Amino acid sequence: MSIAQFSAPVAGLPKSCAEIDALAVNTIRTLAMDAVQAADSGHPGTPMALAPVAYALWQRVLRYDPADPTWWDRDRFVLSNGHASMLLYSVLHLAGVNDFDRSGKPTGRAAITIDDIKSFRQLDSRCAGHPEYGVASGIETTTGPLGQGAATSVGMAMASGWLAARYNRPNFELFTHRVWAICGDGCFMEGITGEAASLAGHLRLANLCWIYDNNHITIEGKTSLAYSDDVPTRFRGYGWNVMHVSDANDIDAVAINCAAARESDRPTLIVLDSHIGWGSPNKQDTAAAHGEALGVEEIAKTKRFYNWPEDAKFLVPDGVRERFAEGVGKRGAAARAAWSATWGSYRTKFPAEAAELECLMRHELPAGWDGDMPTFATDAKGVASRVSGGKALNGVAKRVPWLVGGSADLAPSTKTLIDGAGSIGTGEPGGRNVHFGIREHAMGAICNGMALSGLRAYGAGFLIFSDYMRGSIRLSALMEVPVTYVMTHDSIGLGEDGPTHQPIEQLLSLRAVPHLRVWRPGDARETVEAWRQAMLYTHGPSLLALSRQNLPTLAETETKAREGCARGGYVLTDCGCNSPQVILIGTGSELALCVSAQKQLTEAGIRARVVSLPCWGLFDAQDAAYRESVLPRAVTARVSVEASAAMGWERYVGISGSAIGMHSFGASAPIAALMKKFGFTVEAVVAAAKSQVSRS
Repeated sequence: MSIAQFSAPVAGLPKSCAEIDALAVNTIRTLAMDAVQAADSGHPGTPMALAPVAYALWQRVLRYDPADPTWWDRDRFVLSNGHASMLLYSVLHLAGVNDFDRSGKPTGRAAITIDDIKSFRQLDSRCAGHPEYGVASGIETTTGPLGQGAATSVGMAMASGWLAARYNRPNFELFTHRVWAICGDGCFMEGITGEAASLAGHLRLANLCWIYDNNHITIEGKTSLAYSDDVPTRFRGYGWNVMHVSDANDIDAVAINCAAARESDRPTLIVLDSHIGWGSPNKQDTAAAHGEALGVEEIAKTKRFYNWPEDAKFLVPDGVRERFAEGVGKRGAAARAAWSATWGSYRTKFPAEAAELECLMRHELPAGWDGDMPTFATDAKGVASRVSGGKALNGVAKRVPWLVGGSADLAPSTKTLIDGAGSIGTGEPGGRNVHFGIREHAMGAICNGMALSGLRAYGAGFLIFSDYMRGSIRLSALMEVPVTYVMTHDSIGLGEDGPTHQPIEQLLSLRAVPHLRVWRPGDARETVEAWRQAMLYTHGPSLLALSRQNLPTLAETETKAREGCARGGYVLTDCGCNSPQVILIGTGSELALCVSAQKQLTEAGIRARVVSLPCWGLFDAQDAAYRESVLPRAVTARVSVEASAAMGWERYVGISGSAIGMHSFGASAPIAALMKKFGFTVEAVVAAAKSQVSRS
């Protein structure tokens, strides 16, 4: 097909350039329309409206090599309003982005083919309804829940600054990349975006730019139904540089403002005025706004408006792919080649730093990484697992310098400061302690962004406030990125702060999240092993639920915790034979209760086994023979003990077993009074065990 047949002029460019640029923009638009129509599902309006913006950003601004989308110093592009996914898929296809697997090896195919686009939103398609990280190269993060992409981009920008601070040297600038995100009204209504923007402004993340699609439309109608924020003023208050583009179709203006953002000493917000479904004869098209296919008749009208053949589907005219190759392809290849030459010289001049960096980017751990993990003596008084967890964190940090994180204003309580490592602050990107402020939800998303950039990120808070960050934790798991969440004050054992701060249902609900490994270690040694396993687990996040109160360091864990925790659960103490009459299963602070109860049961002539089950998910992943050796099916008399919701423990104690747990909210009182009131005593465990034995 000839260029002239399907193009319309774009002001400000020579005619030949205007024609091919307009053709490319309209190709993005029509691919979105056709894909949504074929699927009879999706959002065509925003991709149509933002096609010129994405084109301007990729063609004229983005530092990105489609031939190597894993290049360390590529600019990151995040589509935070993920319902506009066809915008991203179309650009990845037209730019000719190559596909690499998660280990960084080329697969020999394109990231997004035209056949992938034709199967938009279908089973096993690379073009899912919302962009999913790991499905195809070029998708830098999973977006869908509004605001998550924007908040994640803050973590990416922080990671870029951190990598530059640690590894760049004079005349050897390995990390200079920027992070670009497109966001919509829905993103800006969500609280997570405000949290993240506030921190980004405080840190003056000059390498971050958000483009705000100010189209005044959401699913229910005009944004004026529920939203009247003065967004530019709000962001100026956050400390951002704010610019304005009055017409989303003005490619020149978009490119000029993006270029200006590069010169800012603060994060930049570009407020972009657009009309959803632009180009259609009905500029505020209802279907486009509401996430529906336009329909055959409306598509025909719109293609006619574009001077496009009405019956053509999934058409990519001659010259469009070539235009992308001349723009982002050629520019990106040159930038990557220059970077590769710098990297080659860097490896020669700074071999130790280069080796460390290669280890980081391969998502590996350095040799002897756990050589400074703490050890603990058997101690009846013991320590709180938040304290032993802090020591384990610092042990890891000594040999894994890219372990970076912090808490939501709770470091004195969560014990999660890295000693002597400095803080990431305004103009100081190279510290290792992040002060997230009281921004739990953004903290989780920012950790995701850092992890997606190669860092081993952690975020900390009270377990009860995992509710405030659930969306971010869920996306960590969905993307299978190794963020570590350190959640302390893990039960009613926190005491006097009362039921608003005492987690009840949180462990159960978190254990239900696929790929998330939830740990509730029973003493200091198990806590060290939980940290060890969290660092070794690279295909998903880990959450460590740690205590405020002291936990006895049990004699039995000295020889059993390491191997046992590596399997998620193990026999802590047995009855001297392989035929126990009852099995006591405990986690966290209640593990010691089980050990004490076993001693009383032994004195009463009852053979009891104590099983420690600090990580359900890892235990369930073991082979059947191992699980049977720990929890033999023949022993039906079982008691679980955990100061959390009892629901879910039927999985291990069976229908007839006894689950000592919480069936209500907690109360405000000292810990001893709480434990007695809610039945977490040795006497209660012994009574439940005897009852089980009498019925078996």
